[in-house]
Amino acid sequence: MSLLDYWGKQGSSVKRRKVSGDDQKEDNVLREESSIGRASLETDSPTIPLDGDIPVDDENQPSNSQTELESSLPAIETNNQTIDEYETSHAVQDEPDLHQRMQNSTWQKGKSSIYVDAFNLALETVLTEEAHLFNEVEMEVFRQWKELSYEAQYLYVRLFLRKTSAWHRINQLGYPDIGDLDASVAELQRGRGLPVLSEAENASPADVESNSELNSEFRFADSSELITTLEEASSLLLLDELKSFATDVKVQGKSKKELLAAFRQSTQTQTGLDWNPGKTGARSPSVNRDSHYVEKILDYTGDCIRLSAGPRVLFERVHLVFYRSTEWTEKSLTTIILAKTSRKNFPSYIVCRSNSIFPSRSTLLEFESALRTQFEIDNILQFNGPPDLQRVKYLCDKVYPRWKELLAQEQQKEATFYECGEGAYLRRFSPAWVYTRIVHKGLHPLGRFKEHKREHEILTELLDQRLFHAARRGGWYQRKALLEEHYMWNLNPFDGRSEENQRKHWKRIALRTCEEGLEDPSSHLIYHYDLQKRVMKLEKALKVPKREQHDFGYAVLAKPAERTVDGIRIEQEDTPRDNGSKRGRPTIWVDEKEGGECRVEQVCLNWYMDHGWKGYHSEGGIVRTLFGLLFYDILFTYIPNVFQTPFQTSPLDLHTDTFYASRASEINHRLVEITNGAAEQLIRTVHTTHSPRQPCAVGINWSFPLEDLIEIAQCFCGEALATIYSVQYGMLRDLYFEYIAALDEKRKITLVELMTGEYFPHVS
Repeated sequence: MSLLDYWGKQGSSVKRRKVSGDDQKEDNVLREESSIGRASLETDSPTIPLDGDIPVDDENQPSNSQTELESSLPAIETNNQTIDEYETSHAVQDEPDLHQRMQNSTWQKGKSSIYVDAFNLALETVLTEEAHLFNEVEMEVFRQWKELSYEAQYLYVRLFLRKTSAWHRINQLGYPDIGDLDASVAELQRGRGLPVLSEAENASPADVESNSELNSEFRFADSSELITTLEEASSLLLLDELKSFATDVKVQGKSKKELLAAFRQSTQTQTGLDWNPGKTGARSPSVNRDSHYVEKILDYTGDCIRLSAGPRVLFERVHLVFYRSTEWTEKSLTTIILAKTSRKNFPSYIVCRSNSIFPSRSTLLEFESALRTQFEIDNILQFNGPPDLQRVKYLCDKVYPRWKELLAQEQQKEATFYECGEGAYLRRFSPAWVYTRIVHKGLHPLGRFKEHKREHEILTELLDQRLFHAARRGGWYQRKALLEEHYMWNLNPFDGRSEENQRKHWKRIALRTCEEGLEDPSSHLIYHYDLQKRVMKLEKALKVPKREQHDFGYAVLAKPAERTVDGIRIEQEDTPRDNGSKRGRPTIWVDEKEGGECRVEQVCLNWYMDHGWKGYHSEGGIVRTLFGLLFYDILFTYIPNVFQTPFQTSPLDLHTDTFYASRASEINHRLVEITNGAAEQLIRTVHTTHSPRQPCAVGINWSFPLEDLIEIAQCFCGEALATIYSVQYGMLRDLYFEYIAALDEKRKITLVELMTGEYFPHVS
């Protein structure tokens, strides 16, 4: 039976008719009739139509004159809201999602950008795999972040990429993707509520201090109402603007620092009119003057914005987890942005991301705090003039007790938890790893303050552990032996020994320390020479019989040839930052070949070029580049857990003992190939394949020409080149290579170390 036959039998005999306005009125009249009238229509037989009318069955007729087949289908809404929803759903389907945009590098101006997508990609990756590292309050911050408009997110990320803790003048923020800057600023500065956690849920490790905890309310950005100090306000001004303010106050200075100091001096010498010394709680005159200057500066600059500390620190923690960082940086987001804009490429490898790097939230918080402390110590020792060694000593003493606790815990984990030596690189994400480096940095102020006994105790504890920073063990042995030889005899009880016997006693201890350093497999070869020299010196002082003395004849190095290069040095004027000391300042010389000024390295290179050589001042860069090219595929072969992100330049285990053990077969096979003369082919193949992208691989400097690299490699016989890389990677420092094809076509290479004297450079 056909579908039409079925409906023909089941349905009534009414026919479909055209509906007009009069028919609709008639239908309304019929609907208002009583049920009795309706019943009569149902029982009466159909009448013969008159005047061409078609009988209507009001009971069975579908609304709007639909057939029964149409009425059996679900209702379809046709209003404007439904159409808008349909268009929106199709627009979302057509719009590429976050991962598609990042993969294809397709962004639409005003709706998406690499800045926001890179920020959200890191957040999404971390929350998908490691959400257990964040509590309920932090998850609520992430939820409210996702509800921000695109323009507000864009403004936040752009400020996040700048100096995060600095104030910014809103009238100087011009971003094309932001149509309504004021609305975006207001959205970021609006107060938002947060759930309240119990003290147990919001607990932090004992040694972790935080000045940016999230309370019951937070904002993504602060307003200029929080600017209360002259230092903060003056940071908003350019030097020329600050000078114009200085003329009004009648102070002078060449730099912002000098002008600010003059401002402070002015506040101390001028008294505010509303100062009342006898009034309780009255503000000091300097405070009154400061507030006057602050108000004046803010009237000039207009409204300002700064990222709030709570959410900012939280997002920095997200990036710490995402990038698996082992050093603190405020520019973590730039890595992925540079990678996606092809300004910074990374090698191709299989990413194996583990969610157990940080076992708990407390471990992550302590690791983050340790990195911040390490960052502060590094800044003190490397920058900002004379180092504040008292501050370094205080920070090191503060982490010392916790370091001792974690050492015991890590030793237990090494024996029971880690497998296949993976602890060697997973421990890099332990707070104990960072604390060990901090304790090592603390040795410097102890030596400067002549606290040699305490320094010796810490060196002994560092050498007693073998889990962290094994590459520094040789230097620890050297320093420990020096203290024992020269200082410890006078810092410990004599126990009935005379002064001479006390000295000999500690010299024997120093001798044993040197022997342990030479026997320690973790003590690198570069420390052996100094340890051997001290051994021979101590044996001579102790009058050890000849037959019992050590013989290091097998390790005697060939005496290098020495050349003296004359040049004209330019004397520099002392600056206030030098504090009268020229130590550490690079010397400036006359470039007699090209003209102008140059460094001392160029003076020596010019001398070699005048004698038929050509060369590079590379400071070991060529050695590392050849290593990266020769072992490129082995470096980036798949090993579980050593590649945690797509933005690594080397495997996590490169500087650990497990690097060789995990790849012993591949490394030994490659060394055999190099010995058999395959170095040129390996270098050429890798360089040709990867030089167009120039990925950021460990050690490789793509600026060296390929032919020069091959010519340098040819200067070594295969066995010698294999021997260089069978020891360890990246230990040659302060070297540059020079090479020449002689007239007899015999290749010759010279390794040169530069020693700058008082008036001339000394080359050996």
